[in-house]
Amino acid sequence: MAPIPLQRDTVQRPGTIRAGYAHGPRLASRTSLPGIPLAPSAARRFVRAALAEWTGLGVPAAVGFSDRLADDAVTVTNELVTNAVVHAGTTVDLVLRLEEEGDDEPTAALVLEVTDHHPARPVSGDEPEPGPEQGAAVAGELPDPAEYGRGLQLVATLADSWGITYRTGLKTVWARLPVDDWSAPPSPPDGEALRRGLRAAEILAPAARRTERDDAVWDSRGAPAFLAEASDLLAGQLDEDLVAAIAGQLLVPRLADWCAIWLETEGGGPAAEPRLARVWHSDETGTEPLRTALENTPPRLPAGAGSGPVPVPVPWPAPPADRPAEAGEAAEAPSPYPGGRDGAALAFRITAGGRALGTVLVGREGVAQVPEAVASLIEDFVRRLGLAVGAARAYTRQATISRILQRGLLPSKVAEIPGVTSALVYEPSDDGVVGGDFYDIFPCPGDRWCFVLGDVQGSGPEAAVVTGLARPWLRLLSREGFGVGEVLDRLNRLLLDDAMEAAEAAALMVAAAGGQQLHDGTQSRFLSLLYGEVVPLPDGGVRCTVASAGHPLPLLLRPDGSVRPAAEPQVLLGVVEDVAYESQTFGLAPGDTLLCVTDGVTERRSGPLMFDDGDGLARVLAGCAGLPAEATAERIRRAVHEFAEQPPDDDVALLVLHAE
Repeated sequence: MAPIPLQRDTVQRPGTIRAGYAHGPRLASRTSLPGIPLAPSAARRFVRAALAEWTGLGVPAAVGFSDRLADDAVTVTNELVTNAVVHAGTTVDLVLRLEEEGDDEPTAALVLEVTDHHPARPVSGDEPEPGPEQGAAVAGELPDPAEYGRGLQLVATLADSWGITYRTGLKTVWARLPVDDWSAPPSPPDGEALRRGLRAAEILAPAARRTERDDAVWDSRGAPAFLAEASDLLAGQLDEDLVAAIAGQLLVPRLADWCAIWLETEGGGPAAEPRLARVWHSDETGTEPLRTALENTPPRLPAGAGSGPVPVPVPWPAPPADRPAEAGEAAEAPSPYPGGRDGAALAFRITAGGRALGTVLVGREGVAQVPEAVASLIEDFVRRLGLAVGAARAYTRQATISRILQRGLLPSKVAEIPGVTSALVYEPSDDGVVGGDFYDIFPCPGDRWCFVLGDVQGSGPEAAVVTGLARPWLRLLSREGFGVGEVLDRLNRLLLDDAMEAAEAAALMVAAAGGQQLHDGTQSRFLSLLYGEVVPLPDGGVRCTVASAGHPLPLLLRPDGSVRPAAEPQVLLGVVEDVAYESQTFGLAPGDTLLCVTDGVTERRSGPLMFDDGDGLARVLAGCAGLPAEATAERIRRAVHEFAEQPPDDDVALLVLHAE
């Protein structure tokens, strides 16, 4: 099988210097890769092909493209793209630039930039020191593996400098590799050869050129292999636009010269117009003209058309016939249209579960019809595309419902405590499932403010039921004037009573089913909870009273960096009757910080190790002395994420209270 075809854009940036020239733009090649496991291998091929192309163009600095430099560039690219796919999971933009450096003794360098679209960014002042152009780690300065991972340690070893640049919604990791044996040329190379080489080309796809396409391979082993690869790529995507993007890259140029994918608006009704989700052309100069020709004219398939191919006219007019201009008449230039010549087009309906989800339009240029074997293969592919789009929409619906439900279970706004700044971090482990963690900060009579951080067993609907009961009960009990320990006593009894009612209801269901055990997935309704109240003091600071019921203990950070637990461990709520919960009272002086977390923080795993092994959380917190609440929360959050390569598999919630 040929590799996944990905369009590459090679550009000259106006107003910049290209390596080896005193005047003119610098050389750069770029591509965008989906955030999937195959992205690193595609990136490696891209870098090798770009270097080979620049060498073939006669670019002066290319004489310094040694095998060692090429290997180093590929290794750095692999590490950076892998990190972006694993940790961000978004589309990855890759740029390879050739730059001139220095004046008296000029040199050249390869600059690799890998950008993801994850919005997270570090605490201000905690990132590497900025270099001349971007945030940089200077040459020879190795990153801490515990903080950045061993991938960036390898990058720092191979590059003479590297760094991280943060922009709104974007994170770019870059590395600079010096080019060997470079010297400035007396004159630029042949301009025509340079223009030919700098045009956008699909160097990653051997089948990108029409003459290399072999339709004979699709009638035997080629078709099953292609469909198996397509199924693997499409099945794991949970965004329908990303599904459409991958589908376009799989179809073009392997099976067609161009394609367009429309998706029906979900719940839009019969009058709703489908939206043009993806346009892809083997010649990128034809993409925008093709989009212009298609965006207002989606194909209309007959009502009785199934999933098979439907021949349709190509979506642009045929080129005008040559006609000699008459006397006094200027010769009329042919109307521009994609591809430059006529061809054949087929439309396929995207369906799943008997519902129409959209339309795929594919075309080939310079042929009267698409071969039957290819049309049959595209039909099989579109069936898989329909399943992937249907699954992505089902996940989107579930995630939307979960987000709406989660917003209803959590406070829309937390109260501000006089003399105390607070910071919250809440990250459900799965957007498609209601999380089991919850929080709250609210005022109470008697100049008191109460705070809560809880963790319900499990997740999903059962967790939502317990959260929906516990948070309102806590507010009610707190405002009735009960002390911290008494609030937990009464909440424990309420949860046990509710669990008893649920058990009685289950017994009635068993009896109604003829005594057969029903497996309805019902879980015991218990939770861990950290609950406390804060009272401002006249002389500054606050008095804090807390109680922990089966919850990770809160940690108190003093300005001198010392850390100690601020509560005693006690049993979970909703497990044992007749428990007398006790509370602990202490003062939060100005500069003191109280950290409360759920077990998604303390039990974060990296192999056999957990984040809080050997008081790991306390060590990280000790390094936050003197930081405000927001900075402390962000540093803890980053430490939790960087503890392991995999994303957290449990909800992460933490609350920071900092006395001013």
